Amino acid sequence: MTSRYRSSKTSEGLNSLTPRRRTVVKAAAATAVLAGPLAATLPARAVDQAPAFLHGVASGDPLPDGILLWTRVTPVPESIPGSGVGPDTEVSWVVARDKAFTTVVAKGSTTATAASDHTVKADIRGLEPGTDYWFRFSAGGTDSPAARTRTAPAHDAAVTGLRFGVVSCANWEAGWFSSYRHLAARGDLDAWLHLGDYIYEYGTGEYATRGTVVRPHAPAHEIVTLADYRIRHARYKTDPDLQALHATAPVVAIWDDHEFANDTWSGGAENHTEGAEGAWSARQAAAKQAYFEWMPVRPAIAGTTYRRLRFGKLADLSLLDLRSFRSQQVKVGNGEVDDPDRTLTGRAQLDWLKAGLKSSDTTWRLVGNSVMISPFAIGSLSADLLKPLAKLLGLPQEGLALNTDQWDGYTDDRREILAHLRTNAIRNTVFLTGDIHMAWANDVPVDAGTYPLSPSAATEFVVTSVTSDNLDDIVKVPEGTVSAVASPVIRAANRHVHWVDTDRHGFGVLDITAERAQMDFYVVSDRTKRDASAKWSRSYRTRSGTQKVERTYDPV
Repeated sequence: MTSRYRSSKTSEGLNSLTPRRRTVVKAAAATAVLAGPLAATLPARAVDQAPAFLHGVASGDPLPDGILLWTRVTPVPESIPGSGVGPDTEVSWVVARDKAFTTVVAKGSTTATAASDHTVKADIRGLEPGTDYWFRFSAGGTDSPAARTRTAPAHDAAVTGLRFGVVSCANWEAGWFSSYRHLAARGDLDAWLHLGDYIYEYGTGEYATRGTVVRPHAPAHEIVTLADYRIRHARYKTDPDLQALHATAPVVAIWDDHEFANDTWSGGAENHTEGAEGAWSARQAAAKQAYFEWMPVRPAIAGTTYRRLRFGKLADLSLLDLRSFRSQQVKVGNGEVDDPDRTLTGRAQLDWLKAGLKSSDTTWRLVGNSVMISPFAIGSLSADLLKPLAKLLGLPQEGLALNTDQWDGYTDDRREILAHLRTNAIRNTVFLTGDIHMAWANDVPVDAGTYPLSPSAATEFVVTSVTSDNLDDIVKVPEGTVSAVASPVIRAANRHVHWVDTDRHGFGVLDITAERAQMDFYVVSDRTKRDASAKWSRSYRTRSGTQKVERTYDPV
């Protein structure tokens, strides 16, 4: 996400309270990290058992006739993630219509090698559209857990409804992933969307956690090398709630900055020191390699995450990569945000997005978008609120109203895509966004300065963070305290914003019918508690043809 948290080297959300190298937690806390960071990526009970499937199984990128399956095998105890050691191991897979695997529809095998960190993928085809399946892997007489997945509807299917979980921004050290557990327990998801910051790159204590590391990273230091990124991905996939969600429905994921380093752009990142941390090109390549090894994502154009999936006649989903091609972020107030030579998407990706939106024949055009597209002005916040909000958003604390890591910093790209929607009368475009650690329901105006006289070209639902610090965490006040004051002021200065919650953690559930697209926002009771409960908070919808958000008073 953007450097909105730290004053110099911040992190994506709320971590900007301190410089990158200054630990939030005392050094003593950092020394409490497990002495063996590699071994820490494996459950202790299973380190001496092999082969084993210790990091769960997953599926992703559903197609009408196929699904991508993923797992990681530990062939011998020494083959811990990032180690680069261990024998080639045959891994078989089986897909069935039932959990008991009595009706097998596909099977095969592949080889796990140290070159891919003993991760494997199987891109299964020949399946039936809109159908639930079960799958598992096997190696050396050991079976993985069984998992459910689901194919997309047929290309021309008259789909009556779709339901997606929506999440972003999961800082391991800040708490437990109970949002994943609650989504997994629903049992009604066609898929779930992860809109970026699946992992974080910081070392232990370097990223905001309200001053308390709930559980330490592995490795303990900031990740820079291929081995580092592999170890961090592996650490995340030991989380039982994340494993449960991966075993329940296919994921559709894009990356944001923390899969690399804070405030990534095409030639570097705010949280990267060229030379001292190696060459950016090498670090970026390592991060991408580990991501595609450890995530059930098909590499798209030029090894990025921009691609498009279709769900019958009801919706298509354009997924963006807003890190690989962007120009470097600029300082606020110098006019460069309007420079037409600067880009967030890159020319090829923007043309691809425009063409896909124009040619789409589905009822809804969803856009998986890692940073907020709606304009945002701070307005007349009081000094005591402006300072922490500026830290959260990476803004000058004098309060200039731009977050240049978002689309606000690349206004020419935004003008072009919104003008394209208006000129071509493209309706029902909904941006689905993460990154900012707050929940929003927005119209996307063609001209925010004259809204509501200016038309709205699209709508946007922004989900809050799974665990990463938000505004009340930065200020260290009770949940809801800041939002009660800040939300009305933000809305007064941004009339296209229907709702913003600056303080809570949780997830969204997007439900789509031909008549409307509705986002139900859920919040968790306490990110630091393993057994945190979840409750419905609010719901907003956009009705077909309106390009406007409205509140609705019941979840789907």
